[in-house]
Amino acid sequence: MVSMETLVSLCKRRGFVFQSSEIYGGIGSSWDYGPLGVELKNKIKRLWWRDFVQRRSDMLGLDASILMHPTVWKASGHVDNFTDPMVDCRECRHRFRVDQLAETPWVHYCPATKGNKFTIPAGGACSHCGAARTLCPDCGKGELTPPRQFNLMFKTLMGPVEEDAAVTYMRPETAQGIFVNFDNVLQSMRRKLPFGIGQIGKAFRNEITPGNFIFRTREFEQMEIEYFVNPHETVEGRPADEYWHDRWIEDCLAWFRRYGIQSDNLRLHEHARDELAHYAKRTADVQYRFPIGWSELMGIANRTDFDLKQHAKFSGKALTYFDEERKEHVVPYVIEPSAGVDRALLAFLADAYREEEVRGEKRVVLRFHPELAPVSVAVLPLLKKRDDIVRTAHAIRDELSRDLTVVYDDTAAIGRLYRRQDEVGTPYCVTVDVQTVGDSDKGEPADGKVTIRDRDSMEQIRVEAARLAQVIGDLLRGTAWAEVAAGAGRS
Repeated sequence: MVSMETLVSLCKRRGFVFQSSEIYGGIGSSWDYGPLGVELKNKIKRLWWRDFVQRRSDMLGLDASILMHPTVWKASGHVDNFTDPMVDCRECRHRFRVDQLAETPWVHYCPATKGNKFTIPAGGACSHCGAARTLCPDCGKGELTPPRQFNLMFKTLMGPVEEDAAVTYMRPETAQGIFVNFDNVLQSMRRKLPFGIGQIGKAFRNEITPGNFIFRTREFEQMEIEYFVNPHETVEGRPADEYWHDRWIEDCLAWFRRYGIQSDNLRLHEHARDELAHYAKRTADVQYRFPIGWSELMGIANRTDFDLKQHAKFSGKALTYFDEERKEHVVPYVIEPSAGVDRALLAFLADAYREEEVRGEKRVVLRFHPELAPVSVAVLPLLKKRDDIVRTAHAIRDELSRDLTVVYDDTAAIGRLYRRQDEVGTPYCVTVDVQTVGDSDKGEPADGKVTIRDRDSMEQIRVEAARLAQVIGDLLRGTAWAEVAAGAGRS
């Protein structure tokens, strides 16, 4: 498995992710997505939306406001319950979550070795003096304060004059925007249960201990679904909510595998009763083997009818569905598949990373699924001093870019250009050479063909430039390279 340090270095060097406000020294746990990172991020979101919202007849979309009425968060339980116990070091002022102290390596100045400094593994004791951690794990010198609760929501003020402004919150999740719009969607779209509402959007959590690159940040993006089911119905002899919970778990696992995540790097973690959120009947996490170890990639929860009942109670508005068959109003149960865009991006990056030896040299390659790759095609002129080759390459780039993400690059020799595209995961390179345009000085006619190079096999084929868009389209839609190569002939 690739290390986090290697991924961070690659991301900065190749324009995936930059430290936010870096020229001012950066700001903790905030990251900017560069030219390739924003393409990868947008493709993850587009594929998720296409597969889980657009292509399903039982799904609808929503884009709710980030700023919501403050009572929303009182009703949801976030004001009272969205807290973590924290402690502070009296010496270095660093802050820690109480539940993570046992999982944190700690600094120790050992009296048995005349005060030598050691870093002790998490949960371990000093091998020299046998002491366990009692002081700050970071500096090893300061005492920790007693635990106190810390609300994770960001507060802000809404109004033109600060003294008269109302306190509100930056949303810590996108889910509540769906719940408070349940009746609006139901009445405007006239859907029957079961149906779902999907949303992609920003959320904000004032995490005590963010870190591990983009894995845990204070500003992040969620891809979230609330799938409403009739609790009185059964499917295949099972309660509808339990049936659909299992279906969504299977569909989410299949989605990550479909776009290249290796099965060995995915597993399911069932929450024990004491792990469950106050609203959940059952929660299962899809975990990924990140460079930091097994951690949550997304969660799929059975939230029962908690949220709709809470918002009905606090707002005084009925949030029910009329069951025509039973002639009664029911409060739907909700299945919630919730994935983080940033964590998905990190998982796809880590899973795609390979280091290979090719002809005695190291080749770094990101084996992205073709639909995920930030750049779909790179167009490369073999000779940048030949105007006719350059013009033809630009014309090909312009044509392909109508439907695809395409780059033109002539800043190095062709071998180096190939390696550069391998390192950012571009599945196909198109090279325009002398044969393509011909050489009138030597009496060599143009053959009108270009070379396509496959990232994974490094094989090459020549195809007519007039057919290039069709051939690239077939490859990106899943036609096997061997099948295309057999029809075109390898170069």
